[in-house]
Amino acid sequence: MKNKLLIIDDETKILRSLRFLLEDNFEIYTSENLSEALDIFKKEGIYLVLLDLRLKEGSGFDLMKKFLELRPNAIIIIMTAYSTIENSIKAIKSGAYYFITKPIDNDQLILLLNTADEKLKMVQKIDSLKGYVKRDIIGETPHIKKVLEIIDRVKDTNATILITGESGTGKDLIAQRIHTSSNRADKPFVAINCAAMPGDLLESELFGYKKGAFTGAYKDEIGIIRRADKGTLLLDEIGEMDLRLQSKLLRFLQDKEVRRVGSATTHKVDVRIICITNKNLKKEVKVGNFREDLYYRINVINIVAPPLRERIEDLKYLVPYFIDKYNISFNKDIKGITDEAYEILSNYSFKGNIRELENIIQRAVLLSTSDYIEADSLYISPQKIMNNFDDSTKNYIKIYEGENMKEIEKKVIEFALKKNNQNRKWTANSLGIGERTLRYKIKEYGL
Repeated sequence: MKNKLLIIDDETKILRSLRFLLEDNFEIYTSENLSEALDIFKKEGIYLVLLDLRLKEGSGFDLMKKFLELRPNAIIIIMTAYSTIENSIKAIKSGAYYFITKPIDNDQLILLLNTADEKLKMVQKIDSLKGYVKRDIIGETPHIKKVLEIIDRVKDTNATILITGESGTGKDLIAQRIHTSSNRADKPFVAINCAAMPGDLLESELFGYKKGAFTGAYKDEIGIIRRADKGTLLLDEIGEMDLRLQSKLLRFLQDKEVRRVGSATTHKVDVRIICITNKNLKKEVKVGNFREDLYYRINVINIVAPPLRERIEDLKYLVPYFIDKYNISFNKDIKGITDEAYEILSNYSFKGNIRELENIIQRAVLLSTSDYIEADSLYISPQKIMNNFDDSTKNYIKIYEGENMKEIEKKVIEFALKKNNQNRKWTANSLGIGERTLRYKIKEYGL
């Protein structure tokens, strides 16, 4: 996709010749006056500008200043027939990307603009990645679509939400998505890790404290709950909170009132609560580590973050995303991943989920010496792939009395194909048969 280029000069002939020269590489906009140029810059989302220094209506420096106030990342190239060292220095100090003199050398201008264009595309890519990490959940599988559907239904309610799932599944991204898509999006989003500090300290961080309430309380502090007023409070690792503090949190959820440590005064707070845990809170309730009444209070809406092994098809979106991310971090230019390497990832269990995938791709991008990530850059041994499903992930095949061996064999092969994501090589290996035999059986049973 071409980047937009705005050319500003009060000579129509120059505008025509520059359009003709550059229109193959850029989407060209031209203007001969300041107000029109500023209007085009705003409306068309321009980030790349070729600007004449002296215009009939005023100075190009003043217009450049307005451009950069609107878009600090914009790239402005100044051109002028009145070149002086003072003007060059002033242009660069004012934020110009480059200073070029008339009559313009076409080859020099094209090279300069192509370099500026590459820089601009890199900046845009970084910005888009930052936004993607903050706002978006990557994936198109039914598991992810179900999560997004639930978010859409509950985002504008005040219901407390419990997000559960294994470590590394992106529970925090789900929480961010709920907030940023809700009617509280312009209000605070405050997060605290309940496992990161002891109970007394966590209590004072959450509820605040009065000066002198305890050793080290040198000033009044309103607390994180009140800082999140009108917005969203994320309680990460809620399963690690001690029982005494659970009791105080329950009272807050019931009354929506906060009382600081060392104070008798209460304050009403309007805050949306989202809790995250990778623990099974039902089991924690049974063994006495978590209050049953608090569990039901925070579990009004439950969103389960699916493990990566259940949405392995999303690798086609996640792998390119992480390659782009670490190309930027390491100043590399990895163009993709080989079929063999992708097949290995497709048959790996990812017990660390998306976090583990990111680490694998990060390492591969850093260590890869070719244009594409190859199998040996992943550092995943065949043994890891063959043994990637532990007992907790095993399913069982139901066999009924009276079924013949062919029916049972069909069930076993069908199950193995599903377990190995339809990969025939790994399916054959897991069944202890040859690929040729497997192909025959697939045809025989119409699988």
